[in-house]
Amino acid sequence: MDTYQSTSEVPDPPTAAVGYAGVLRELLPIALWREDADGRVVEWSLAAQDLLGHRPEDILGRPGNAVLVPEANRELARELTRRVQAGETVVGTLPVRHRDGHRVTMEMWIVPAADPQGRTGAMLIAVETSEVLHMRDSLAALQSLFTQSPIGLATLGTDLRFLRVNDALARMNGASAAEHLGRRLTEVVPGVNAVALEATMRRVLESGTAVVDVRRTGRTPADPDHDHTWSCSYAPLLDGSGRPLGVIASLIDITEGQRAQLEAERARSRFARLAEAGTRIGTTLDLRQTAQEIVDLLVPELADSADVQLLESVLEPDEAGASTQGLLRRLAAVFPDPFAPTARLKPGQTFRIPAGTAYERVIEDGIPMNLYSADVPALITDPRAGELRSYLASLGCARMVPLVARGKVLGAVAVTRLRGREPFDEQDCVLVDELVARAALNIDNARMYTTQRRAALTLQRSLTNSALPEVPGLELTGRYLPASDHDVGGDWFDVIQLPGGRTGLVIGDVMGHGIHAAAVMGQLRTAVRTLARHDVPPDRMLRSLDAAVADLGEDEMATCVYAVHDPAAGGCVMARAGHPPPAVAAADGTVSFLQGPPGTPLGTGGRNFPLQEVPLPPGTLLALYTDGLIEARDRDLDEGMERLARALRGAAQPLEALCEGILAGLLPAAPQDDVAVLLARPRPL
Repeated sequence: MDTYQSTSEVPDPPTAAVGYAGVLRELLPIALWREDADGRVVEWSLAAQDLLGHRPEDILGRPGNAVLVPEANRELARELTRRVQAGETVVGTLPVRHRDGHRVTMEMWIVPAADPQGRTGAMLIAVETSEVLHMRDSLAALQSLFTQSPIGLATLGTDLRFLRVNDALARMNGASAAEHLGRRLTEVVPGVNAVALEATMRRVLESGTAVVDVRRTGRTPADPDHDHTWSCSYAPLLDGSGRPLGVIASLIDITEGQRAQLEAERARSRFARLAEAGTRIGTTLDLRQTAQEIVDLLVPELADSADVQLLESVLEPDEAGASTQGLLRRLAAVFPDPFAPTARLKPGQTFRIPAGTAYERVIEDGIPMNLYSADVPALITDPRAGELRSYLASLGCARMVPLVARGKVLGAVAVTRLRGREPFDEQDCVLVDELVARAALNIDNARMYTTQRRAALTLQRSLTNSALPEVPGLELTGRYLPASDHDVGGDWFDVIQLPGGRTGLVIGDVMGHGIHAAAVMGQLRTAVRTLARHDVPPDRMLRSLDAAVADLGEDEMATCVYAVHDPAAGGCVMARAGHPPPAVAAADGTVSFLQGPPGTPLGTGGRNFPLQEVPLPPGTLLALYTDGLIEARDRDLDEGMERLARALRGAAQPLEALCEGILAGLLPAAPQDDVAVLLARPRPL
C-alpha cells in the first residue's frame, strides 16, 4: 500500500500489509485515492501524485470527475459512480487525465467505501496499463526462460542456497530441481570444483559485479564416467533499492565445443606439421640426410623414438641376391635416452628380419600396424636385446609404417611412445602415416638419384681419359670434378695424337645433367676422335659436331673448343662453338683471354666457327676450361675470369700443382656445377 494525503485521519495499516505493500510498490506503482458521496477527492496517495502529476493540495476537495475524467468519459464516470454507491465493485480499463492534460490509460478497481460522514463513497485503485503489460511480459519471459531455456539457470539466496532451478540445470547436475532447493552447490555436486565456484559467487554478492564465463570441469551424477566442462556466469540479484537478494547463475555445457575446438587445434597442428614436412623433408637428395629429416620431424612432437630402416636389396640393387634378401639397414634413429643401451642402435647397422614379427608382416603386406606392450619388443632386433629389456618395458605403444613409394615397399619406420604418454589415436596414426608416405617418396627420389648419379659418374669416367697421352712438344694435365649437389654433367676433355707430331686438344660441355648428358658427351667424344683421325681442321670439326648434335634432338645443345697444336709452327689453330674463351699465360706472367669470335653453340645450326691462330712459344700456358670453373651464384662471369687470371700468373710451376691451385682457388667446397680443366704447356722438342 502507499502513504496518503487526506482530509481525515487514516489508521495505520497492519504490519504485514505494510511489508507486502512495500515490495509490491517497488514492483508496480499503485495509485490510490478516495472520493466522498458527493464525488469530491478526500484522499490522494503519493503514487497517484507520481503517476498523474496532481499534488494533494491541488486536488483534495475538488470533484474527481471534473479533474480526472476526460470530458468524453464523464457520463460513463457518473454511471459507474451510481453503481458503486449502490454497493457494486467495478473493474475496468479507463483513461485518466494527467495534470498536464494528456491521458493515462489505467487498470482500475473502484470499490464502495464509507466517506468521513459515513456515507457511501468510492475507493479507486489504479495502475498504469503499460506497466501492467510490461510486468506481464517480464514475468512471462522469466517463466519461459526458466522452463524452456536449454541453458542451466538458478537463483541462489545470499546464503548461496538454491531458491529456484530450471530443468536444464537439474539435468546437468543429475539431481532433480526439488533436490536442489535449500541446498548449496557443494552439497549437490561437490565433484565440480564447487568450493571455488562458491567463492566466485560470494565475490559477486560483495562487489555487485557480474562474472562471465568461469570454467567448471568435473563429473556429475548425470554422467559419472566422463568429465564435462561448463561455462558459468554469475550476476547479482538486486531489489529496486539496490539491496542484494542473491545471485543469478547461468551455465552452458561446452564439452562438445571444447572437444571441437581441441579437434580443430589438432587439425591445424596436423596441417602445420604436413606443411612443415614439405619444407623439412627432401631438402637434399642425400639418402641418409632425408631419413634423418623424417626422424627429426617425428621426434619429439609425435613420438618418443623413431627408427628408419631400408631393405638392403633396395639400397644395393646391383648386388641383390640371397645374401641381401630380408636384410634391413638402419638409416637414421633417435631414442629418448642417449645414455640407454639404445645408443648402440646407430645408422649403418644391418639385421635380418625375424620371421613372424611385425617387421615381416608390415614389409610383406605394405600395411601399417599398431603394436602394444606385448609386441613392442619385436621392434628391437638386436643380438643384445637383453640389455634393452628395461627400455622395452618403458614403451607403451608403437606403430610400424611401411615405406612405400611408387608401389614398392622400400623398408619401414618404427615410432614409439613411452608409458605415461597417450597412445597413438586414430588421428595420430593418420598423421604419422602421411608423414612417412611423404618421406618414402623423398627417400625413393634420393635412392634413384644416388643410383643414377653413380651410373652417370661411372659412364662419365669410362668415357674420359684417366691418363693423358705423352705427346711431342706438350706438357699436359687435366681434371674433371662432378658437382656436389647435382647429377653428373656432360663436361669432358680429351687429347688426341695426330699425324705429323701434332696434337688435338678438345674440351666441351653438354647442356644438362645425368646419364643422358653423359651419354651425349660420349657420342661427341667418339665423333671428335673419329674425325680427328681424318685430320679434319677445327672449323670443319665443329660444323660436323653441330650436325651430330642437331640429329640427337631439338633440345640438345653443347659448347666446345677444338684446337690443333703444331710444335713445328709454335702455336695452335683453334675454333670455338659458344664456349668460354681459352686463357693464355705468358712466361712473363701476363694472362690474356682469346678475343676472337666465340662461335655458336653446337646444335643451333649456326655453323659459324671462325678459325683463330694462337702463338704458343715454350713456357707459355694454354688453359681450356668449362663454365663451371668461372661461373657461380655468388659472382659474375667477369669476376670469375679475373680470379682465373690471378691463378694462372704462377704458370711456371709444375702443371699438377698449378691445376690443383686453380681448382682450390676458384671452386667452393661444394661446387654447384661440374667442371673440366685441360692445361697444355709447350716444351722444346
